[in-house]
Amino acid sequence: MSSREINFAYKVRHALNERIDNMPTETVDRLAAARQIALSRKKKDAPLRILARQNVVAGTANNLFQNPFSWLTRLSVAAPILAGIVLFFGLYQYEQQHRITEIAALDAAVLADEVPPSAYLDRGFDTYLAKHEE
Repeated sequence: MSSREINFAYKVRHALNERIDNMPTETVDRLAAARQIALSRKKKDAPLRILARQNVVAGTANNLFQNPFSWLTRLSVAAPILAGIVLFFGLYQYEQQHRITEIAALDAAVLADEVPPSAYLDRGFDTYLAKHEE
């Protein structure tokens, strides 16, 4: 129902309630019968179904021992996550060590003074060093 229809229904109800004492008995009886028919046709209210799960809070000691495979399930979820974290940390450390080694080799070449001073200003300095190492 729209708000206009609900407003109209309230206005009709209010008007009928104000004038019910002045209405003939026959009209009041017909209105009562019409009300009973309308109420009998009204759909019954369906009860709400709420699904509630037991042991909603995870990690409790009771929940851990109720299901013998629950710890195994948690481990099967946690193990790949932990392996991924270790893998990414190892990869980061490897890349950092590789970068440090490259910078150290560059610094050693500069400090050994094997490179002419004009090479320091050249944009192809890394290329020059790579060719010189070969």
